[in-house]
Amino acid sequence: MNNLFNPKESQLHINREHDLFTKLPSFILYAKQNSPYYKNILADITADKITNREQLATLPITRKSSLISLQKTASPLAGLNSEQGHISRLFQSPGPINDPENCENDWWRMGQAFYAAGFREHDKVQNCLSYHLTPGGFILDSGARACGCIVIPAGPGQTEQQLDTIEGLKPQGYCGTPSFLKILLNKARQQKRDISSITKALVTGEALPKALRDEFTAAGINTLQAYASADVGLIAYESIADDGLIIAEDLIVEIVRPGSLEPVADGEVGEVVVTSFNHDYPLIRFATGDLSAIKSGQSTCGRTNLRIKGWMGRADQTTKIKGMFVHPEQVERVRLSVSGIAKVRLNVTSESHNDKMHLLCELSTNANNADTTTLQNTLIENLKLYTKLNGSVELVSPGTLNDDGKVIDDLRATC
Repeated sequence: MNNLFNPKESQLHINREHDLFTKLPSFILYAKQNSPYYKNILADITADKITNREQLATLPITRKSSLISLQKTASPLAGLNSEQGHISRLFQSPGPINDPENCENDWWRMGQAFYAAGFREHDKVQNCLSYHLTPGGFILDSGARACGCIVIPAGPGQTEQQLDTIEGLKPQGYCGTPSFLKILLNKARQQKRDISSITKALVTGEALPKALRDEFTAAGINTLQAYASADVGLIAYESIADDGLIIAEDLIVEIVRPGSLEPVADGEVGEVVVTSFNHDYPLIRFATGDLSAIKSGQSTCGRTNLRIKGWMGRADQTTKIKGMFVHPEQVERVRLSVSGIAKVRLNVTSESHNDKMHLLCELSTNANNADTTTLQNTLIENLKLYTKLNGSVELVSPGTLNDDGKVIDDLRATC
């Protein structure tokens, strides 16, 4: 397949996995030697033994939500950045969380997404993500320029001036949030302005409902999505509308049960965890806080990497119960405290203004001979041990709990 940004995009999946896990041990060793943070948390890890997904799943996870406190202790980047790397810019995203950039060509890997969305050399692109303090505008800017595009650094807002710019410079493409593209379309219709030069769009940062995509299509704008974060850069992207998002090259993506280290089965919803081979800012098992699932099969476009189903919610399900925070990690410890439990879900309800916890425990398929009374009593004790709160436990048969990534389900608003 010749119409690719990167020839790796069409390689056999088995070859991609081999390449990624062949270079993973040396990358882990590099991170241990050059990053104070990884030197600490991977101190007991023998790098050359981490050669497959099963071994990778034994490594500790670094959660995006933890960066706030970690960076307060060791500013600005908590020691995750490599002492041998280079940083050109520092951003501050809400949290606050500090993020670095090295101004190298396509450092964020976004070129793949722009190319798949039809952006080509000499296309003019109106970039409407913010360039102020946060990296979003720079991430898209870098990807468009990697495809040879000419970037108009518009940022968000100032709708009238944006329409003037579109009419004057006639960009072929738009990049930014889908909601701002809709604002531009609506304003152009109201004022009978001509923005028909825009025929392609790469959107990110928000969900793209089908109805909104259809509206863009009706306006003559082919719109595809990119899933990126301020820490990782590009994670996945569309090449065909509503066909899943293809994982970017040179990343390892796992889908992990929230609150655990354990990858879920393909198709099951879990937290997106990324290993990025970035020698300036190594990220090893970095938990994004986003939920998604692996989509079966390969894209018909010819790109062979795994696909995810897109953004499916947030993984951080921390809930305050009786004045105390209960975290998914605590619920996972309850599950792991006994054998024979495949999944758990903590339902939180309210009766007469009193919070109630009810833990549903799905038996694994090989737990048919378990002493259910003893198992249930042990789980009740361990639920209190790990959460410091009393709750009830119910054992349910295999296949009862939905594969939706929920570990804590707060039902109090419906009570």
